[in-house]
Amino acid sequence: MSRPHDDFESEAETVGAEAQVIPLHGPGREKPAPEADPATTAAADLREDDAAQDDQARTAPVVAFPGSGPAPVAPVDALPEAARSALGFLRDRLTGDYTVDEFGFDAELTDAVILPPLRALYNKWFRVDTFGISNLPAEGGALLVSNHSGVLPLDALMTSVAVHDETAGRHLRGLGADLVFQVPLVGSFARKSGQTLACNADAERLLRQGELVGVWPEGFKGIGKPFSARYKLQRFGRGGFVSAALRAGVPIIPVSVIGAEEIYPKIGDIKVLARMLGLPYFPITPFFPLFGALGAIPLPTKWTIEFGEPIRTDSYDPEAVDDPMLVFTLTDQVRESIQQTLYRRLSQRKSVFRG
Repeated sequence: MSRPHDDFESEAETVGAEAQVIPLHGPGREKPAPEADPATTAAADLREDDAAQDDQARTAPVVAFPGSGPAPVAPVDALPEAARSALGFLRDRLTGDYTVDEFGFDAELTDAVILPPLRALYNKWFRVDTFGISNLPAEGGALLVSNHSGVLPLDALMTSVAVHDETAGRHLRGLGADLVFQVPLVGSFARKSGQTLACNADAERLLRQGELVGVWPEGFKGIGKPFSARYKLQRFGRGGFVSAALRAGVPIIPVSVIGAEEIYPKIGDIKVLARMLGLPYFPITPFFPLFGALGAIPLPTKWTIEFGEPIRTDSYDPEAVDDPMLVFTLTDQVRESIQQTLYRRLSQRKSVFRG
């Protein structure tokens, strides 16, 4: 009964041994490739040629012809120092990235706009020589006391340039009369350049902050005196500047300026016109108002600025500021030091215009 089943299994094994797996894509059974369309082949060749030309164009050297294409832009670092400074100043002005102190002083504006034209006058027109620069402190406060002359306060401006350029950038904070800050534009520029009202409170604050403060005690009496009184110091007032220096404990440095008296030789004064304009005087010189605006050009005299030996005040007791005799004595000492220096320099001068 079991024989047929065994025969069936034997036949199945025989058939399985003889069966073979035939691959669909074996050798000799590849699908024949279709014949290429001539139009398609031509388009492909054209695209290959275009791609080859693009590669060649990208790798080929570029020859620049004169006048063709945009001009090369120089990098900022290649610009001159003056141009870089100007660009930096304009950027700060536009972005508001600059500082102004409590007195309205704008150091960046002063260095970039106000000082350069004054420096041209200082170096080229008045040809200023300075002496006693070592008497100016490299740091810390000091009170600079100077004679005043010349009809217009150019002596104060030239002293500011001398201090800035000879002390590696320190600014002279001048104390000015009320009239300076009442004149349109002039008052604004005075504030921005570091000037403030001539009062003890402001002077003491600046001195305690370590600033160099300038004061011209003769005031309008000195700057507006006639040419016949040149280089003769006027009264120094009540000595308020000495009190400020005593309270702050800073040295007083006498400053003597030679050459400013002759830039506008004042030979007269139109008092009526001065009162109408609210001015302390309306000067008459050999050239003004006869020649109009041309007469307002200062004469190119040769200037000398000497910074004298400092007079120390830190050795006095705090109560000394209330001693009127001490204040008077120090005031007279400063005035006498300036006057003697003026006489000495004048005796050495050979020419008003050549020095």
